[in-house]
Amino acid sequence: MRAVLNILNFVLGGFFTTLAWLLATGISIVLIFTLPLTRSCWEITKLSLLPYGNEAIHIDELYPERKNPLLTAGGTLLNLFWFIFFGWWLCLSHIISGIVQCLTIIGIPVGIANFKIAAIALWPIGRRVVSVEEAQAAREANARRRYQ
Repeated sequence: MRAVLNILNFVLGGFFTTLAWLLATGISIVLIFTLPLTRSCWEITKLSLLPYGNEAIHIDELYPERKNPLLTAGGTLLNLFWFIFFGWWLCLSHIISGIVQCLTIIGIPVGIANFKIAAIALWPIGRRVVSVEEAQAAREANARRRYQ
């Protein structure tokens, strides 16, 4: 089922949103001062191409033992920079694509996936794209650790 939904996403507009993310990735590579943004661009490009079966999870949830306040503060500054230069237009591209996809009944699930990615597009630094199962396992491990 995931494969069918991913193909449907690609046909109904996911191709264009993925191209937008590839453009942002390319720009972040070319401009030297935006190199720290490249990893996040690439991670969300993968999510834009294959949104079903994958999920963006914050690195602190994925690896809580590596949590570092200094890196968190740096990530926040990078996210502000990201929002100004890339985030708003990538978010807008996912919102527009989601609205167009929701105009058809068959496109509604794909449109909802685009709305979820639109929220991630605003603040992507520090997120990694992992399988849904891996994200769920990380959340369960964090919950067990927190309540022990």
